[in-house]
Amino acid sequence: MKKKMMTMLSCLKLLPLAVALWLPLTGHAQNAAAAAAAATSPSEPKVLRYAFRVAETSFDPTQINDIYSRVITAHVFETLYAYDHLARPIQIRPLIAQALPETNANFTRFTIRIRPGIYFADDPAFKGQRRELTAQDFVYTFKRFADPRNKSPNWAGFEEAGLLGLAELRQQALKSGKPFDYEREIPGLRALDRYTLQLKTAEPRPRLQELILTGNDLYGAMAREVVEFYGDKIGEHPVGTGPFVLKSWRRSSQIVLERNPAYRERYYDAQPAAEDAEGQALLARLKGRRLPMLDRVEVAIIEENQPRWLSFLNGEHDFMEQLPEDFIGQAMPGGHLAPNLAKKGLRAYPAVGSDVTLTAFNMEDPLVGGYTAPQVALRRAISLALDIPREILLVRRGQAIQAQSNIAPFTTGYSAEYKSDMASHDLARAKALLDVYGYVDRDGDGWRERPDGSPLVLLRNTQSDSQYRQLDEQWQKAMNDLGLRLEMKVAKWPENLKAARAGRFMTWSVGSRAEQKDGLKSLQRLYGPASGGQNLSRFNQPEFNRIYEQMQSMADGPAREALFLQAKRLAAVYVPYKPHVHRLYTDMGQSWLLGYRRPVFWLDFWQYVDVDNSLRPKP
Repeated sequence: MKKKMMTMLSCLKLLPLAVALWLPLTGHAQNAAAAAAAATSPSEPKVLRYAFRVAETSFDPTQINDIYSRVITAHVFETLYAYDHLARPIQIRPLIAQALPETNANFTRFTIRIRPGIYFADDPAFKGQRRELTAQDFVYTFKRFADPRNKSPNWAGFEEAGLLGLAELRQQALKSGKPFDYEREIPGLRALDRYTLQLKTAEPRPRLQELILTGNDLYGAMAREVVEFYGDKIGEHPVGTGPFVLKSWRRSSQIVLERNPAYRERYYDAQPAAEDAEGQALLARLKGRRLPMLDRVEVAIIEENQPRWLSFLNGEHDFMEQLPEDFIGQAMPGGHLAPNLAKKGLRAYPAVGSDVTLTAFNMEDPLVGGYTAPQVALRRAISLALDIPREILLVRRGQAIQAQSNIAPFTTGYSAEYKSDMASHDLARAKALLDVYGYVDRDGDGWRERPDGSPLVLLRNTQSDSQYRQLDEQWQKAMNDLGLRLEMKVAKWPENLKAARAGRFMTWSVGSRAEQKDGLKSLQRLYGPASGGQNLSRFNQPEFNRIYEQMQSMADGPAREALFLQAKRLAAVYVPYKPHVHRLYTDMGQSWLLGYRRPVFWLDFWQYVDVDNSLRPKP
């Protein structure tokens, strides 16, 4: 296992920035004959069934800050641009837009032409009329993120974009207490005509395409009449122009989507690299097929690993995203699909994830927060006491690489050569730090007190699933070794997210997956103005904020990479987060699932896969 991990780490070092690593896939040699066989009887619907490991929260893009809800919205809404699902390195292609934006020389003006003839899915809000998408829908959609009433955790993305007049419009509503003025035209966000959108920014934004113009999960167009029709219930009624529509929803239990019958004619196409054998094979097999190829998608919520795995093994689910580490030895011994599973026709899709797991410290908490030397020393000591190699071995079964910073692999700013002093496991140094700054055991009960002699009790927000329980055991051991009391507060994931966004927590461990190739999004988790949104730690340090803002307007290159390094070093100094690991993912599919390839940054993939019902076991 150690040899396998070192091999993967070596591969990461050889990759250029922003290029995804796709490891050799097992059993993926489907051919055109399989695609032909997939054309089953029209009376037999094509259904994709699988499970989320964590419950959804809402389907209103202004409100969601979790990846599971965003998988759903990514298939309902569409934005102006999308990532080519087969291209490696990453490429952005027009989706609703007719072409890439027309820009001026310094990237402060973007003009985008929208394809005519794109319609929203049918909904009672439209009163029986077909509703065409227009440029004004994007103006309204983007303004929703600025509306203070929505309290959007994703406002930071638009604030960073610096659309002229949008922040001022938001401030006007905040100061006056009056409703947000959606009718007021602002220079940075205008519909020039029915199909032309123009954006203007105060500062150069060379990556605006990535920032707010790509990513169906958050920035897809919404119709104003739908939002007003459903009011406070809009999170239960997502209506977009995408390939699927929400059919039914039982909270934290099951989500069912069906093919959007009003979806325009769109056909499978992509631009895989010439040397990408897997991508070329997928293109040859599916090119020209009308999208989506599925009729229905059923998503269950199964938080425990074992029942989720058994549901897949028993053929109740067609796909399993992220095989639990508990079963990696059983399913992939030596990194290869187990013979008994291969005999059943199962396929494995291993890949290094563009993600990072982190423990967030609430910087506003009186115990673990703050910027004074003793407070920083406590966070550093906790960081040094946590044994991440042990976590990788025992909890993740070798399916991870130790993280050195908040920045995910394959994004700008990531470097396999960068090493953080806070990433090491050094219990002696951790104890010495606490001793120096007065965190000592004064009453002889075996537990350290605060420098003022008051009790010291750490509180860790956690979940009840098996992986969190194993992570909790690692935390408990590390804190026991350090002489720090630790208590666990167990809640559902959505409840923990809500508490973290409100600043009502002390520590919480969470994963973060990159959604674009620019690593600046990862650093947003430390940007002061993003507190309560992407910045769960509420870290607010002037020098870091200055570096972050400077990087927004810079073109990619050595100067910007140097600022990434400075930002990572500042994060290591103050430790608002403890980076844990970059995960290694192994997705699995049944023999009848065709065309799957793990997305790198984006979350939509259902429209690019098919199922061959003739290969399903008959009841």
